[in-house]
Amino acid sequence: MFLLQLEAILGNMNQTIFFILIWLVGILAFYTGKKRALSSLQKGGGVTSLPRYFGYCSIIWAILPALLLWLFLLKSDQLIVLFYILIATIPGWLLIFSNKPSLFHARKHFEKWLKIFLILCATFSVLVTIVIVSSVLFESIRFFKDVPVFEFLFGTHWSPQTAIREDQAGSSGAFGAVPLFAGTFLITFIAMCVAVPLGLFSAIYISQYASSAARKIIKPSLEILAGIPTVVYGYFAVVSFSPFLREIGEFVGLSISSESALSAGIVMGIMIIPFILSLSDDVINSVPRALIYGSLAMGATKSETVKNVIIPAALPGIISAVLLGISRGIGETMIVVMAAGLSGNLTINPIESVTTVTVQIVTLLVGDHEFDSTKTLAAFALGLTLFVVTLFLNLIALIVSRKYREKYD
Repeated sequence: MFLLQLEAILGNMNQTIFFILIWLVGILAFYTGKKRALSSLQKGGGVTSLPRYFGYCSIIWAILPALLLWLFLLKSDQLIVLFYILIATIPGWLLIFSNKPSLFHARKHFEKWLKIFLILCATFSVLVTIVIVSSVLFESIRFFKDVPVFEFLFGTHWSPQTAIREDQAGSSGAFGAVPLFAGTFLITFIAMCVAVPLGLFSAIYISQYASSAARKIIKPSLEILAGIPTVVYGYFAVVSFSPFLREIGEFVGLSISSESALSAGIVMGIMIIPFILSLSDDVINSVPRALIYGSLAMGATKSETVKNVIIPAALPGIISAVLLGISRGIGETMIVVMAAGLSGNLTINPIESVTTVTVQIVTLLVGDHEFDSTKTLAAFALGLTLFVVTLFLNLIALIVSRKYREKYD
């Protein structure tokens, strides 16, 4: 066992050494190509591009064949691969020394390679999206063969735990997703009631009222909230905020559940504030200063200018920011798991326990279940529904932004 582990470690070390060696060759090629261009300048021969472009082209020539060969022989950890990699760099070095800086257009050549690289990145992104959507759609179709679409979308009882394999007795389960949709939208609504006013008003203050020194302090401080992991927000909701809400409820005569939509929604709203703040601030700052100064010159106060000029001009961007915040809230999982619970209750009472689509996806895929069971496939149907909803919201944001966007000369 020890020898096998040692062999695996040495194999990984070999691959790392090969990768580092390839990039060392690239660095050497860069300085070689750049130095040849500088030497041509010093000798009065002139160059067709800046010296650094000769260095960039030298990197491509020297390491591209070696990288492709290394990827092709990735599973091989023999040292003979090192010899093959070094051999693969020889044509690149020949190109480096054969092309004269006074004749070779390095910048155009480099830009062609850069364009190819960007096209490959864009194509890869599109292909990954297609693969993800196709896999979710395929598994969702399998689920809808067992559960009618109408029952899934409009059923009011969610109890997938009773569903077992179809070849076993007692196979039954309730897959009405309305309680999940209701819980998702209830928590998201509460979150947006917190995030939109606080984020928008903060953006207005930072962009229009705060001094330059205050802006440099306040905005980064609020944007720190975006970097806090959601599990930390969940702990905050469970340990501090939910008990605080229960005490307030007892004081006013309400029985607030330890896991409630209200607690999860408020904490989620705090998490979304930086998104609304940052996007709204950028949109407000993009309003032409001539409009603002013109309003002030006509005798309007600062608040009247904000109300009648800035907000209407920035409204499409603000709406887009709100819709993106809604998409962020719908996709949140950890806060809801820890603060709202797992029970699929069909209720609009914010002080009761509810669950969301994302929480149920996690619940269905965790555990020792058959992957092709109806219960597990329900997670893909929920994922497809969530994808369609968020896509719809993003499309609305895009349409609103394009249709009502103000264009200024």
